[in-house]
Amino acid sequence: MADKKRTGFDWEDVRTFIAVARHGSLSSAARSLSVTHATVSRRLQSLENSLGEKLLERRPEGYALTSAGIHALEAAGGMEHAAELLGRGAADAAPSGLVRINASPAMANGFLNLKLAKLAMRYPTLDINLTNSHRFISLERHEADIAIRFGKPEGGDVIARALVTVGYGFYGTDDACRAVEAEGRPVFIGFDEAEAHMPTAVWLTRHFPRSRLAFRANDQFAQSVAARSGGALALLPHYLGRSDAALRLCSLGPLPPDRDVFLLTRRRDKKDRLIRVIADEVVAMFEEAKDLFA
Repeated sequence: MADKKRTGFDWEDVRTFIAVARHGSLSSAARSLSVTHATVSRRLQSLENSLGEKLLERRPEGYALTSAGIHALEAAGGMEHAAELLGRGAADAAPSGLVRINASPAMANGFLNLKLAKLAMRYPTLDINLTNSHRFISLERHEADIAIRFGKPEGGDVIARALVTVGYGFYGTDDACRAVEAEGRPVFIGFDEAEAHMPTAVWLTRHFPRSRLAFRANDQFAQSVAARSGGALALLPHYLGRSDAALRLCSLGPLPPDRDVFLLTRRRDKKDRLIRVIADEVVAMFEEAKDLFA
């Protein structure tokens, strides 16, 4: 058990803790700080000794914040922000630091990847880490700073900003669409068994229970690529189908209901300039492309 006696702490220890918390590993934190793995380990231990608390715990997927670590990171983030302002000498300085963004695989690969990479290239000291996963990524445990989610969350200490409304359609090659429109016997590309709970997968099964599911993939971006092969249709969000010149919209009657997309940030981060600036940039990206989604 850590000694509860508190002593003074070193700002470099705090910087190291922030890096480990954000990157999730000692080696990645060491690279970001241009120091050795041993230095990171030593400074992290030094801060935990100074505070008398265990701040991080090691898990198979990397380091995760403890409850004490979550509170410490909040305070450390404010210190980091103040240090950046002092160092740059202006409140309107270019965004600098690491921002972690989470979105679904389809949203990440089909819309955000290129746009966020271009945003990162605009600023020499800005790093963006985009993770794509259907798995729930926790803002509360600082696994991400910004999350793009379908549906407005119920409760939680987050700020939800409406982005766009996503509509859906059946997409395929021109030959595939002609065949279905003439014969009325569609063959589909859809989600694999692990993702069969996804809303569009459930809807497709309910409305086309006897249709063949010829090919399965675990995300809609992969399904859109598979649809280029011809012969089968994919139920896709419009932003994917409209962005692929090899596909066109097919008419098969009813469609799933539209879904609203929100940008989520921690409420306690509303004064964090870096997260606020990048969140505003993401909102602008969706606003500019809103006709692609509807």
